[in-house]
Amino acid sequence: MSRALRQRLFDEINSWTLVDPHTHINALNPASQTLADLLGYHYFTELAHSAGMPRDWIEQHGLAPKELVGRLVAGFAPLENTIQASWLVEICQAFFGFAAERITLENWEALYDQSAAQMASPDWPQQVLAKSRLSGLFLTNDFDDPLTGFDPKIYIPCLRTDDLVFQLADPAIRERLQRATGGELHNSSQLRQALGKLFDHFVSRNCQACAISLPPDFSPRRGDPRQADAILHAIHNGETPDPDQHRGLAEFVFWTLAELCAEYRLPFDLMIGVNRGVYPGGVYQGKDLFDSRVSLIQYRELFNAFPQVTFPISVLASVTNQELVSYAWIFPNVVTNGHWWYSNTPTYIEHDCAARLEAVPRTKQIGYYSDMYKLEFALPKFAMYKRILAKILSERYIEDRGWSEERAIELARDVLVTNTERIFWGR
Repeated sequence: MSRALRQRLFDEINSWTLVDPHTHINALNPASQTLADLLGYHYFTELAHSAGMPRDWIEQHGLAPKELVGRLVAGFAPLENTIQASWLVEICQAFFGFAAERITLENWEALYDQSAAQMASPDWPQQVLAKSRLSGLFLTNDFDDPLTGFDPKIYIPCLRTDDLVFQLADPAIRERLQRATGGELHNSSQLRQALGKLFDHFVSRNCQACAISLPPDFSPRRGDPRQADAILHAIHNGETPDPDQHRGLAEFVFWTLAELCAEYRLPFDLMIGVNRGVYPGGVYQGKDLFDSRVSLIQYRELFNAFPQVTFPISVLASVTNQELVSYAWIFPNVVTNGHWWYSNTPTYIEHDCAARLEAVPRTKQIGYYSDMYKLEFALPKFAMYKRILAKILSERYIEDRGWSEERAIELARDVLVTNTERIFWGR
């Protein structure tokens, strides 16, 4: 009964059209052109490197896409047990008619040619969106992105603010901000005006969120404008800020962004706990790790100061999930958001999702986002989550608690559809 029940729940959930609330899609080039765009995803390159493939073999300058795929396939066998490998096979089966269970040295070239022919179709992105049942997806836009050349109702802008908070002392970042806003940055008032112009620009192009990735040691505090004035004046005069000044400027900018989110009624997505560059010898995007010493207690002042701002929170480690659950349990403005990065495998998703469903109000959970760089990854990633959600609902709600299938399906609809619409659009 349980397997048949899970399949019925999955089939219903899988029929819904969704919005993906967090991706890294380039709206001007959203879908893949060859298998190299898929196998070049950092999950595969970092696993191949971890399994023994030299980084130079993967990142050789001028390497042709087909040659890269051939090299990665040659080292693919040790990865076949991973969930990431199953995503790739599912993509190839769903989109390219691949009938085998494994990608091997014997079948990859035919798959490469077949997939390249299909990807060459001018409406390939639209085909992928339709088959993936996505009506829209959130982008991750640089603060100076002109946001032109795409439909912002499908490719929905999201203002990414990492550089503004942590790199504003860099002359190149300040120059970009000045070009984007047309103003000077000599004091805190001018900086706030510039940030306000960014919000004006993004909101005019259907931006629905502000977002940032935060290191484990960051603690948001209300910045002192006088301190920010002094730091900006010193930077303008060519002085190099010390670590305390860097921290003070970051705190001021972050707090100002939170104030603007309140003013413009945008959710502020916080992705908490990533340590950058832990493994300098890693492949591109395969150098960062989580730090379980992070605590959401560092954000208490922020959550208390901005009750009108919704904070969808992502944490990197399953060990931090219980703390996130407790904060969403208590704070009305804290929302659990997806299963990020190193927590995005079935074992951790099932544990973390079940904990959230059992303890957090159903209106305060954004079930899943793909975090994808190419459109094709939405289908297998969301399918993974939907299967786990169907399993949890069948076992813990229908069988254990006596819920009807209809009631369980409505809970799933809240988590996957309704909450995303309400939290980001107020619908």
